[in-house]
Amino acid sequence: MTSHAFAASGLAADQGGVVSLEQLRSYGVTRSQIRAQVEALRWRRVHSQVVAMHTGPLSEQGTWWAAVLEGGPRAHLDGASALLAEGLTGFTTSVVRVSVPPESRARRAEGVDIRRTRRHDAEAVVRRGVPRVRADVAAVNAALWAVSDRQAVLLATMAVQQRLTTPERVGAALLRVRRDRRRALLHACVLDLLGGVRSLGEADFARECRRRGLPEPTRQSVRRGPHGAWYLDVHWEDWGVVVEIDGIQHGWASEVVGDALRQNAITLASDVVLRLPLLGLRVAPEEFFAQIRQALVERGCPLRHVA
Repeated sequence: MTSHAFAASGLAADQGGVVSLEQLRSYGVTRSQIRAQVEALRWRRVHSQVVAMHTGPLSEQGTWWAAVLEGGPRAHLDGASALLAEGLTGFTTSVVRVSVPPESRARRAEGVDIRRTRRHDAEAVVRRGVPRVRADVAAVNAALWAVSDRQAVLLATMAVQQRLTTPERVGAALLRVRRDRRRALLHACVLDLLGGVRSLGEADFARECRRRGLPEPTRQSVRRGPHGAWYLDVHWEDWGVVVEIDGIQHGWASEVVGDALRQNAITLASDVVLRLPLLGLRVAPEEFFAQIRQALVERGCPLRHVA
């Protein structure tokens, strides 16, 4: 390895083992030297503009860096890929999403989706580590580009639940979106995440019950527990069916124990307790209301058929 290549290896170490051809040339490494290293099986080509200074598999960091370097000097991870680089867990994607300014050249590369975006904002790009948009912007973009409404809500919610960003920041980033078919859905999702969920969720639930021919339940029914009063979101006392409408806070560690104890106590008193996440009310209402209808029917509730 030449002295120039050795100097470039320090940069590669910070980039998951990969460097761009332009970076190598800035260190004084010539095209013929790059070709010689590749032919000698010391390095390998990753994309048209990127080489790995080793021949082993790329790490996750190396994959992200290779995608960004292929995109050019102002390229950055975006959407779900930016969230993953920020630390998102529980979600995987087979393609790395990279955004570039509208005037940039969009290259093609295997496993990389390089797109020009009219919403490019240099101030929203984090340059610490692999270049990527801030988590709030990434959450909005990931939701807009998701393969389904369900995945869109999931990604926005996971980003908040895992403390990568806040509902307020996601809401502010969403204000920049002027037109998109998921704009209304995401506004509703942000409302849920902001915590203004209780009255909104119960009102939506009551409306859905009426539309589906279900009897009107009691809302905010009071049940006495060993440590004071418990308020049940919706309750059909005559048939012993309770539905708890869960906002985002019910997934947080501080709420898990209390929620579980309450549900167990109600179940021991012979009521059946069903849980309905507000996100489920947004993206999977048919499945959840089928379960509610089943619970009521099995406990003797006479229901009229609704077409």
